[in-house]
Amino acid sequence: MRLPPKITTLLLIGSVLFLAAHQPQPIPPGHKLLITSVRTGNTDVFWIDPATGDAFNITKAPASEERYPAWSPDGKRVVFTSNRNTPPGTEAYNLYVANADGSSLEQLTFEKGNAVCYFTSWAGPHIYFGLDRANGKPALICRIDPDGKNFTEIAEARDPNVSPDGKKIAYTERVGKGFCVFVMDADGKNRRQLTTHEDEIGAVTPVWSPDGKRISYSDQVGEALELFVCDADGKNQKQLTKLGKVASSSAWSPDGKFITFRVTDEAYWRNADLKDKAYKEKLAAKRPVWIMNADGSDPRIVEVLQYQSAIDGSRPVWQPQRMLPQRTLPRR
Repeated sequence: MRLPPKITTLLLIGSVLFLAAHQPQPIPPGHKLLITSVRTGNTDVFWIDPATGDAFNITKAPASEERYPAWSPDGKRVVFTSNRNTPPGTEAYNLYVANADGSSLEQLTFEKGNAVCYFTSWAGPHIYFGLDRANGKPALICRIDPDGKNFTEIAEARDPNVSPDGKKIAYTERVGKGFCVFVMDADGKNRRQLTTHEDEIGAVTPVWSPDGKRISYSDQVGEALELFVCDADGKNQKQLTKLGKVASSSAWSPDGKFITFRVTDEAYWRNADLKDKAYKEKLAAKRPVWIMNADGSDPRIVEVLQYQSAIDGSRPVWQPQRMLPQRTLPRR
């Protein structure tokens, strides 16, 4: 049966509007993601524009491995971990800070042996990070000033991320057989558990939204890791992804519209042999960067980062957007 022209037109308009509403939201140019990349053959820290593919190698260190970068609050400097300057036979990853162009490099921590500093985040006057000294010692959450002074061990816990206002830390702690999300004050007081589901895979890696009102994190769904979000008090927990893979290490865009994260096909860090194999092979497509809208819709690979991301658990961190001077329009 032939429909009247008016109804046909309305159906066409409805179809167009439906398709437009379900198209992936384009990434605006001008953003910069901090990532670890193997495009040089080793693991370096780059900033990359996810819309255009423009890139800059910040660390340029072919003799070492650089991981877990984070921006300073003003977006002008970068903190990261590196195993440079360590004695032969050791694998200490210490904290370093540099300008976004790689200049003015300074070492902040001087751990020895097989100690690893990881999951850095920066708010106010302090840098927060995880510290694993191995040898059966408990993992720590620590704080240090950007000039290397006032090193402080805050608490025994893992995977810290400081809130944008510098007042709270989201982190993970073992509960029973797995890990859950917790929050505490920046000085280690008032520890509170937010999630109760025990993630036995790990890589929960909670991270604050730019407004400090929400936390995204990974949790186990069967044999997969999916991304979730909850309010800062743990309420309104919601699953965002349904990829059936291992999704972790999320980060929010400055406007809160996008979430970037890492995806791989296996949790290789749970098996020593698989972990060593993955890090030796340095497969550039093993753990690419993905992006989705903050409500979980339109998850997809960031095409310019599909074949050059390193396989460590570093977040693809967005550069904070600084206020630009407003133009004064001429009077007419």
